[in-house]
Amino acid sequence: MENFDGILLTIGSLEIQIHVSILVWLAICTIVAVLMVVLGSKFKKADASQAPHGVLLVAEAAVQLVIWIVNNSLGKRTRKFLPLYGTMIIIMLLSNLSSLLGVQAPTSNLSVNATLAVIMFCVIQFTAFKEQGILGHLKGWTEPIWILTPLNILGDCVFPLSLSLRLFGNMLGGTIIMTLIYSLFAVLNNLFTGLGVSLFIVTPFLHMYFDIFSGCIQTYIFFTLSTFFLGQAFPEED
Repeated sequence: MENFDGILLTIGSLEIQIHVSILVWLAICTIVAVLMVVLGSKFKKADASQAPHGVLLVAEAAVQLVIWIVNNSLGKRTRKFLPLYGTMIIIMLLSNLSSLLGVQAPTSNLSVNATLAVIMFCVIQFTAFKEQGILGHLKGWTEPIWILTPLNILGDCVFPLSLSLRLFGNMLGGTIIMTLIYSLFAVLNNLFTGLGVSLFIVTPFLHMYFDIFSGCIQTYIFFTLSTFFLGQAFPEED
């Protein structure tokens, strides 16, 4: 309990531990929710005959980026799923980049990644049953031959596990590497006065890769894979 990094809620005899990464994630979700409300209000008041500017221009660019990620797999169905994917992409991207502020990235916590992956899994399965029908989706598990049914079912069930572990491994790995690098620089600074301080000059470039580049790439991979499998949930003849 003494080394727990977060807050401890006590309700009677029940103790609930909330890790700091979960708190950061909840804060990001709250900020995004407020931001969506504010931007929605601004878009309603904006003059459609004039080109957007300022924060509206940035918001429109973000929407176009989300459409670019989702459209490759969903095509004409992009608009239907745009609110869901747009919100989740923004939340994940901010979560990946939050380590730049000196806090643990929420996506380096497996429970956060598992939650996002399970949401994607439920959306895909619900869409498959809705679009193909119950019998149609169940029949898809028996193709191309019925003997592969267990493997097809296992493949669908493993999907959220692979999504969450891939993101977790990459984000946690980056956090661990940066922690080790800072520890090494501190040791070198104690051994050779001034050397460790000069080495800190390279840390911004390391953060550019492990936090910014890797964070953006992992967000892109996560939702590219999820939209691909969502696209497969629709009947081929559709």
